[in-house]
Amino acid sequence: MLIIKNGLFFDGTGAPGAIRHVRVRGGRVDAVSEQPLDESGVERVIDAEGAWVMPGFFDNHTHYDAEVLAAPGLTESVRHGVTTVCIGSCSLSTIASSAEDCADFFSRVEALPREHVLAALERYKRWSTPAGYIEGLESRPLGPNIASYIGHSDMRVATMGLGRAVDPDARPTDAELSRMKALLTDALDAGFLGMSTMTNPWDKVGGERFRSAKLPSTYATWGEYRKLHRILRKRGRILQGAPNITTKYNVFLFLAASAGWGVREPLKTALITAADAKATPFIARAATTGASLGNKLLGSDLRWQTVPMPFEVYADGMDLVVFEEFGAGEAALHLADQIERNALLQDEAYRRWFRKDYEKKWSPRVWQRDFYDAEIVAAPDASLVGQTFGAVADARGIHPVDAFLDLVVEHGRALRWRTTIANHRPDVLAKLAAHPSVQVGFADSGAHVRNMAFYNFPLYFLRTMKRAIDRGAPVLPLEAAVRRLTGEQAEWYGVDAGHLRVGDCADIAVVDPGGLDDSLDDYHEAPMAFFDGLERMVRRNDRAVRATVIGGEVVYEAGAFVEGYGEARRYGRFLRAGQKAAPLAQPAAAPSLAAE
Repeated sequence: MLIIKNGLFFDGTGAPGAIRHVRVRGGRVDAVSEQPLDESGVERVIDAEGAWVMPGFFDNHTHYDAEVLAAPGLTESVRHGVTTVCIGSCSLSTIASSAEDCADFFSRVEALPREHVLAALERYKRWSTPAGYIEGLESRPLGPNIASYIGHSDMRVATMGLGRAVDPDARPTDAELSRMKALLTDALDAGFLGMSTMTNPWDKVGGERFRSAKLPSTYATWGEYRKLHRILRKRGRILQGAPNITTKYNVFLFLAASAGWGVREPLKTALITAADAKATPFIARAATTGASLGNKLLGSDLRWQTVPMPFEVYADGMDLVVFEEFGAGEAALHLADQIERNALLQDEAYRRWFRKDYEKKWSPRVWQRDFYDAEIVAAPDASLVGQTFGAVADARGIHPVDAFLDLVVEHGRALRWRTTIANHRPDVLAKLAAHPSVQVGFADSGAHVRNMAFYNFPLYFLRTMKRAIDRGAPVLPLEAAVRRLTGEQAEWYGVDAGHLRVGDCADIAVVDPGGLDDSLDDYHEAPMAFFDGLERMVRRNDRAVRATVIGGEVVYEAGAFVEGYGEARRYGRFLRAGQKAAPLAQPAAAPSLAAE
């Protein structure tokens, strides 16, 4: 039994906060009281005076599919108060295909070393069905709760084979399409959120067999998509996907697919991403306005997933996915061998090609393609640190592209740099994140570990809303901000999470508002022991979250995880869509806390 007392309590429904005392028993909220509760016989009491007590946060878009097998505590999210994560996004799941195929279609697009992804899958994957996948996850010592999509690329590869699935001239046979439909139906029967797809052509397959092919889902026709959409619509489940992020035009097809037109149920659709991009400053307003009009006039149910932080990205040399959006960048990233890549980068014909792509003013893009807006943060030559590639080019009297390529050839992955491609205007970002057609999330947690660090997005969002309130210019009241991170999303996704009413699952974040300061922006690197010490980008402020509770158990408090967390026992559940989560058996005594 656990009591959290004296905190400003939010239940996730949007009701105003009030000082309350919360009792947890059997993994669920047992009492919420205005008066102090009897503490006799209570194993753990947390005094939350001065803190906010709220449901644990909901991360609606992650790529933890490999990490949840290798290190199921998912510590980088949980330490920031996240208690539920969605996996299987962007057509990528590890359910029906072989370990080798999954590693090939997962690792390059999510910028994880293929050898680590493959090793995790080969060690733990013993399933080929959705039900078997759930059983496999629940046999691991999960930290947070897991909800999942089944990925369309995974389904295509399992039924067609990876070679045919990425052949632009191949189409699934009737038997193969029937098998895909059966896989989807089995997943929905098992409690999956729905299906994820991908139509963005610059997400590529890794490995050696079909390197640089587009993801299998991108080769599907809309006729194939529609057959699968019908199953989702009939069952009231979710389509998660991405339009062509470069051209953006096929977002209208997603909007039409979601539409009910007044004669059918809408198809719940979650897309990435609404962002205030430097390259296209009008796009965020167009995306949200279009979704709002479609939802109102067409009977659609479409939401944009967005990360409520500046979209700052880091890169080691050329290892950054935005280079996939134009031909010269694709050609370089196709070459995994560093010697071969360097030879290409030094070729003058290649450089002319890269400069031409870089200078196209009206070509569709996500990256603003401005090396004057790209700062070097680490390099063997210390004199480079703090300079932009544009400044280096000016000093050397050469084109910015040549300066960049020269330094990449000279220093390789030891050349580390950063740029912000979107969400750079605080006022625009605050309004975007508060828009009713937007869901706060899209942290891409577990992927791009050397490129992005959005694990603490809920705290950043709360800080943004709190500062607006403190300035006397509120964007959202605090209770509404909490709801956007918790109950609003849990209700839309249809899972047992996001609320702290009596009888609700006791997944709780205790947040110290005094910790919502500038240190949330601080950049750090942390080794991932389960991936041979690969350094992960993180932003940490352990003062912001006093405690994280999962399934009624304190798993993280005062900067430390419980001893054996992620190794000895399971705290989280696989959340089945439309079903109440069954309580887990409780341990005889709470483990001690140990610093990570």
